[in-house]
Amino acid sequence: MRATIRAILARRTVPAEGRPARQRRTRVRALAVAVALTAAVGAGAVVLTGAAADPGEPDARRSDAGDRPTAAVVRTTAGTVRGSVAADHRTFAGIPYAAPPVGQLRWASPHPVAPWPGVRDATSPGMACAQLAGLPMDRPSDSEDCLYLNVTTPTVRPGAKLPVMVWLHGGHFLFGQGDVYGGRALAVPGDVVVVTPNYRLGPLGFLAHPALDRAPGQATSGNFGLEDQQAALRWVRDNAAAFGGDPGNVTLFGQSAGATSVCAHLAAPASAGLFDKVIIQSNSCTSPLPERQVAERQGATLVAELGCTDHPAGVAGCLRDRSPAELLAKAGYPGLGFDSGPSAGGSVLPVDPARALATGRFHRVPVLTGVTSDEYRAQLWGMERSGANCPDGPGTGRCALTERQYRAQLDATFGTNAPAVRARYPRGSYGSASEALAAVLTDHEYVRPTLDAAAQFAGYVPSYVYEFADRFAPWFAAEPAPSFPTGAYHLAELPYLFEVGYAAPLDPGQRALADEMVRYWTRFARTGDPNGPGSAAWAKYDDRSRYVQSLAPGRGGIGRTDLARNHRYDFWRSLG
Repeated sequence: MRATIRAILARRTVPAEGRPARQRRTRVRALAVAVALTAAVGAGAVVLTGAAADPGEPDARRSDAGDRPTAAVVRTTAGTVRGSVAADHRTFAGIPYAAPPVGQLRWASPHPVAPWPGVRDATSPGMACAQLAGLPMDRPSDSEDCLYLNVTTPTVRPGAKLPVMVWLHGGHFLFGQGDVYGGRALAVPGDVVVVTPNYRLGPLGFLAHPALDRAPGQATSGNFGLEDQQAALRWVRDNAAAFGGDPGNVTLFGQSAGATSVCAHLAAPASAGLFDKVIIQSNSCTSPLPERQVAERQGATLVAELGCTDHPAGVAGCLRDRSPAELLAKAGYPGLGFDSGPSAGGSVLPVDPARALATGRFHRVPVLTGVTSDEYRAQLWGMERSGANCPDGPGTGRCALTERQYRAQLDATFGTNAPAVRARYPRGSYGSASEALAAVLTDHEYVRPTLDAAAQFAGYVPSYVYEFADRFAPWFAAEPAPSFPTGAYHLAELPYLFEVGYAAPLDPGQRALADEMVRYWTRFARTGDPNGPGSAAWAKYDDRSRYVQSLAPGRGGIGRTDLARNHRYDFWRSLG
């Protein structure tokens, strides 16, 4: 859905459908913009146990409580870092994996970080990449010095070679930061190393323009955020062993925009060999990205809005003189149409991931992928939160979707197919018009593409598919709920996999589900197969059996579900 700020300000509940190429990436912008409106291999580990401490290293001093060190010191390829130690894990935060992309390095491929002397403090995260106010867990930032990552490990044994899981956060390539997702929940029970990098966002990460290419005729600009992610993966390759990880066993996983990034790396030539498995949460690799020409047109429009088209310093010089705040403000201006995120056709991503998957020309690694049961309820909450559903326009209050608006949106989105959609999703079958529209768009924009991709993956690699189905998943702790039940909304599974501070606590049944999900995710990271002793069997997906694992709390909540039937997959395929 082309759910952008333009549509919100035009007083549309959910805007008319755009080209399929935009559906996976633009849907989160509806939520993010609505929220924004209301918010205006190294040398090895020096310290693993008390006995391993270097007596000459002051940062490896003992605690009075016993032999456990009060800090962990690890030597990376660029220098030594000191993290923090808890009873069952170690955390290293704010480690630079590339040089700050400032000055002439703005809109350049990431450069190696300069080595540092002594011991660098790694007990607090680095700045988030420049962004406006976004989702409740995001922090606004004007920093470009943001290419940092965080590492969480269990209390590792000397010589350990643990699986490494590299998490790419979501946020429609406009918002987010890695440190929000605490890795202990995966690292300790799963016995894995978790890495959560930042990467450049918005126009600073994805502006495509010939003036920013490395040379005339070379389409190298536009995917700087993807290049940052590749740099983080190379850092993992070179440094994982120093933290007890196995650089030969890396799982790349992400949710929403992070999942789109994972799909891009499956097709990007320079990403080959940097990971061994992937987990794709709440997005599909069958959704085409914008073409390079489209991204360049949007870039040219932004350049004109900034007054840089005929600037004496040249386009590149003029752009580099603009502050991050100016760039972010102009990129989000109503009517501009700048759609942040990767584009296909340049040197970083020459082939669209959807095309790569359709032709089998992707990096063939095991895949685990899935959706939540009620994905689109989060976007409807975002619209309601901003007042975009209100008859008198945004800013007039929290207004629920009306039945008339529901019918109008189906007409605008599906055109001549709207009567068939209404017949399959009658308003009276749902508790509210918002729930009805969310059901339509969850099935159309999430479930169908996910199953399409799963069938294509299954023809080449081991593939496992899930549906996160806890309809009482905890909501944002600091946010009032919308007028309808939030269900298993977009983002709902993340508190089950990470330690996050933004969600209400899990109850005992949800805690048990989280423990099982962690076992599935980390076993997949270890072996490429989520199955193991004590867990419900999870069969591989194929296009005939369509085996999907339901993940819900309570008796019988984990096991096989017919996702295709429950979400009307064949109906959507019949519409073409």
